Amino acid sequence: MRNLKLKYKNTYLEEIPEDTTLYEVSKKIKDEFKYPIVGARLGEFLVGLNTKITSNERVEFYDLSTAIGNRIYSRSLEFLVTVATKKILGDETDILINYSLENGIYCEIIGQRITKVTAEKIKEQMQKMVEQKFTFKEMLVDRFDAIKYFKKHHQMDKVESFRYMTNRTVTLYSLDGIYDYFYGPLVYNTGLLDKFDMIYLKDNSFILTYPSTKNPNQVDKYIHHKLTFDTYKSFQNWGRTIGISTAPDLNKICTEGKYTDMLRLFETHYEDQLSLIAEEIYKKKDQIKIILLAGPSSSGKTTTAKKLSLYLQVKGLNCHKISLDDYFVDRDKAPRDENGDLDFSSIESIDTTLFNNNLNKLLSGHKVSMPTFDFITGKKEYNDNYLKLEEGEILIIEGIHTLNEKLTKNIPRENKFKIFMSPLIHLKLDNHNRVHTTDVRKIRRIVRDNQFRGTNAETTLAMWPNVDKEARLSIYPYQDDADAMINSSLGYELSVLRIYAEPLLYGIDSNSAQYPEAIRLINLLRNFLPITSEVVPKDSILREFIGGSVFEE
Repeated sequence: MRNLKLKYKNTYLEEIPEDTTLYEVSKKIKDEFKYPIVGARLGEFLVGLNTKITSNERVEFYDLSTAIGNRIYSRSLEFLVTVATKKILGDETDILINYSLENGIYCEIIGQRITKVTAEKIKEQMQKMVEQKFTFKEMLVDRFDAIKYFKKHHQMDKVESFRYMTNRTVTLYSLDGIYDYFYGPLVYNTGLLDKFDMIYLKDNSFILTYPSTKNPNQVDKYIHHKLTFDTYKSFQNWGRTIGISTAPDLNKICTEGKYTDMLRLFETHYEDQLSLIAEEIYKKKDQIKIILLAGPSSSGKTTTAKKLSLYLQVKGLNCHKISLDDYFVDRDKAPRDENGDLDFSSIESIDTTLFNNNLNKLLSGHKVSMPTFDFITGKKEYNDNYLKLEEGEILIIEGIHTLNEKLTKNIPRENKFKIFMSPLIHLKLDNHNRVHTTDVRKIRRIVRDNQFRGTNAETTLAMWPNVDKEARLSIYPYQDDADAMINSSLGYELSVLRIYAEPLLYGIDSNSAQYPEAIRLINLLRNFLPITSEVVPKDSILREFIGGSVFEE
């Protein structure tokens, strides 16, 4: 047996026998890491630690403090809870890994009713399997053999998913005799999954919690956001009603040539949310003077604000939009983060005194000179831009801080209507593989940045941690104060975005730190048959990202 070299960081690890697993290699350098190592990048590929070394390669390891490591951990935990459920309730019982909420994943049991006691038994089974340190086994099998296996075990969601794959072989994972398919590597064994919790909910469901990248040593406490939860649940139920709950459901409609009708269905459902909110605002028109709209990056706030203005205008309520960007404090007074960079996630970056003074004057019927922020000089300018609210007119303000009551502290709460929005995609790839809301926003951003700013996908992905941090600090903590929520996802959008995003992601070099994420997103998009953008309405929220919108300024 020959010895091999692994390039690790800027040096070479000692010569290692061929067919040694990365798990064994990781033991040699584990003291360099503060948290358990759960995965690796071997050459160009993201792999599990059970991977054997067969050639000289470069290697990089990921622990629980990294985004890649955290995703590997959560994916493995989802397989563990699936197997534990089947061990307790039988092979014909299945689990739906639905979507992520703050610090948790919403799961449902199908095929059998459960109680809190049942959930506790599943949790105990998981803990027992963690103690037993079962190895997650990985095997390459013929795709058609995999289809036969999943047919035999009544997992038709997997069967339908595999119908739209073209590769001859697929990688299956097994745990204690149960096989499954996942879109990425798993941890080496169940012993690494010792940090989790389960919170039983009604309706045969529970929340599965696990550590975050910020606190890898402990399980984050689940925070229940009722409005977001109810919105997610409503869209999930609606998807079941129309028969489109998974990517294969969507693909089947595409193969039948009926995607234009399906597309109109999703567009109408989005519009229906705006109609209902406009009606709610209209009923309180004597009180509501300001609409505050917030959502994480790439939620579609610009289009939503403009369309909502039209719905209100139909009811006789004219709207004026104010950009929060024009109220940044002068750059020399702006707060900075721990790295010395401008910190726009801090509300201290907004001149709240001027902002509130202007709002009060506008609501009192005064004519106000409105500022314009010059991003070159870093100062506010006044260019004879005046605004005066007439009877029956409303202000619409969108920005990252609009849900924070500190922003409009001098305006009575009853005069404000707050809206939280985000693309909460209800589609899953199959019962055990969810589509992350973050991924939808990330792909939207990649396409938009390239279309309108000429930014490449690598730069957008490198910037994403800061974008995500902004939402975690400035938007999510205040979502419970919203009066309404808009789910801006369109069930068909990944089929359209694939045409734009896939080539951009392929443009990322294999030596880039963003390459593993690019490949993961490419593999996600491959689950959706492409739909031409020509059928996307010109006023669709999707046009905000792909271009061609009637609302473009």
